[in-house]
Amino acid sequence: MQIAITLNGERRSIAAGTSVATLVETLELKKGRVAVERNREIVPMSQWPDTPLADGDALEIVHFVGGGQDSVWPPDGNAGDTWSVAGRTFRSRLIVGTGKYRDYAQNAAAAEASGAEIVTVAVRRVNLTDKSQPLLTDYVKPDRFTYLPNTAGCFTADDALRTLRLAREAGGWTLVKLEVLADQKTLFPDVIETIKATEVLVKEGFDVMVYTTDDPVIARRLEDAGAAAIMPLGAPIGSGLGIQNRVNIRLIVEQSKVPVLVDAGVGTASDAAIAMELGCDGVLMNTAIAEAKDPIRMARAMKAAVEAGRNAYLAGRMPIRRYADPSSPLAGLI
Repeated sequence: MQIAITLNGERRSIAAGTSVATLVETLELKKGRVAVERNREIVPMSQWPDTPLADGDALEIVHFVGGGQDSVWPPDGNAGDTWSVAGRTFRSRLIVGTGKYRDYAQNAAAAEASGAEIVTVAVRRVNLTDKSQPLLTDYVKPDRFTYLPNTAGCFTADDALRTLRLAREAGGWTLVKLEVLADQKTLFPDVIETIKATEVLVKEGFDVMVYTTDDPVIARRLEDAGAAAIMPLGAPIGSGLGIQNRVNIRLIVEQSKVPVLVDAGVGTASDAAIAMELGCDGVLMNTAIAEAKDPIRMARAMKAAVEAGRNAYLAGRMPIRRYADPSSPLAGLI
């Protein structure tokens, strides 16, 4: 006897009595790399063998794809200059995305060249029709990089919560990046939905790094809601416009007791250096590297820029003066 289910949006017929475990095995999917949702309820992996499917069930099977690391920070003067988020310590202050690259091989090479330890990944449906398609996890390996699942493409708090719950089930990750977008044109954050989702995720045990506007008041509200890191935009996602409001970014850095990282809008190395000179703990970028004519070289440039900007911040810049001040003494002038 056959029953009908909907699997990743497509109708399928399967044998009556098929369990979730049997279905996953039949689809030749690897345990520990996918998550299963049945009728909008996550099925824990431990319950797969004891969860029979019924006629009319709707299933989603998802995994991680490139979207929007255990590399070593160079052995130099910055070797001991670490930063921490949610009890995890990192040496690299550059976080890179995994979307928009020509292929996963280029993506992996850029991630290595950047020296990043954290990569953002998106949660998407498993491709069940073409099993020859490469997987991100085969190139940008989770045992080498810290995966930061994000909610790219989510426009409501509920969608973001559903995505991150699946991410935790698929890979066990609790350190996540939250972004709830307001509209397709600007991809600005919907701060009301973002605060709502942050509060729920924190209660559920997630460590939430939050993409938000460059508004110091909203940043404070998110920190009060339990955000593990504040990630104000420098400019619209993918725009490459650079940091448009240095004053607000600096205010957010000064008031925050959690890490602050510029997220979105970086276009070139000088933008990354500026973010670090403002005192940010790090920078997250994707398009600036992936859409460069030479992504690998740009990844190396961003690595150097983040390091240079951090050193400049720690060194303390010279005062800004209205008029010239000679470098050589005038006394004894011939």
